[in-house]
Amino acid sequence: MLPDQQFLRIPGPTPIPPSVERAMSRPMIGHRNPETAELLEKIKPGLRAIFGTKQDVLILAGSGTAGLEAAVTNAVKPNEEALVIVTGAFGDRFHKICQAHEIKAHRLDIDWGEAASPDQVKTYLEKHPQIKAVFMTYCETSTGVLNPIAHIAEVVKQYSDALTIVDGVSCVGAVETKMDEWGIDLFITGSQKALMLPPGLTFLVASDRAWKVMSENERPRFYFDLQTYRDKLAQNSTPYTPALSLLFGLEQVLNLMNEEGLDEVYKRHLLMKNMTRHAFKALDLPLLTSDKDASPTVTAVKPVDFSADDLRQIAKKEFGMSLAGGQQHLKGKIFRVGHMGYSSPADVLQYISIIELALTKVGKSIELGKGVQAAQEVYLKQ
Repeated sequence: MLPDQQFLRIPGPTPIPPSVERAMSRPMIGHRNPETAELLEKIKPGLRAIFGTKQDVLILAGSGTAGLEAAVTNAVKPNEEALVIVTGAFGDRFHKICQAHEIKAHRLDIDWGEAASPDQVKTYLEKHPQIKAVFMTYCETSTGVLNPIAHIAEVVKQYSDALTIVDGVSCVGAVETKMDEWGIDLFITGSQKALMLPPGLTFLVASDRAWKVMSENERPRFYFDLQTYRDKLAQNSTPYTPALSLLFGLEQVLNLMNEEGLDEVYKRHLLMKNMTRHAFKALDLPLLTSDKDASPTVTAVKPVDFSADDLRQIAKKEFGMSLAGGQQHLKGKIFRVGHMGYSSPADVLQYISIIELALTKVGKSIELGKGVQAAQEVYLKQ
């Protein structure tokens, strides 16, 4: 293994395109200069397209969790009731944020590895009519589940007056997202996943309905006051110092996605998901999620006859490839492969081949090349 040769196959941070790295190395400019205003104006249309909205997308300097907390503090008052749909570690994080801000947060716990169903949400809302917001996760990174947020949002609108608030951190930019059409009120993502940037930016977009609720919320807030960001963005500015180098990179990311076309971006991610899942099935590796619930951005494997962490250690030590482990009660029980952003079918063929070798090293009896062949067959049938 070459010491500088690393293969990042975790579900974030993800690899960065060379052209984006070059863009981020541009000389610094003044954040109140006309050049920055021009940059923000150029960025707006691409972000709107990714979220599927006519609203402008707010840009905050901070990780995705900053966006989640901003959504909580702006949209829900202390002691109001909220429902948090928990399908994994990041749904659990939403619940913890609500608790930290004195919100009466109900939990709808779903077995990890399964998606939430609209009927489960409907039943809960009928029993708790005072709920003011429903928090959900689009892709639950910790399990590789993609939740049916469009159908859930439809149920929320039908059976309550609650806002629908979605964590889209690990999939927006890689899967179809139609915020306005689906009736989502607040949608959040981060820079370091499908958007092919380093960590450090969070993106948040709100519906007209959400803006009305937030304008009536007297909860104290300063840095995370989203109305301040909205007012400044209307002037192509930011209320506080922006992460300018990341904005340089974001402009190039949006150029790349526009050149490929969003529909093609989504097709590429579906192809990588199918190649990966067929490969693991061919190698007799149990998948944590069903095909129906599986995310196009991350795949989780729950082995029964070898240690997930042993496999990860071999992949890292001998090949420089990083795989993600499990979180909370799945720690040590699963490994996860990220396939999003600056990733292609060629990367799938590479990591499946390396995983095959690591499987042999941990003592699992497999036929070398069987997983790669299964992935190749999926590619040829597209």
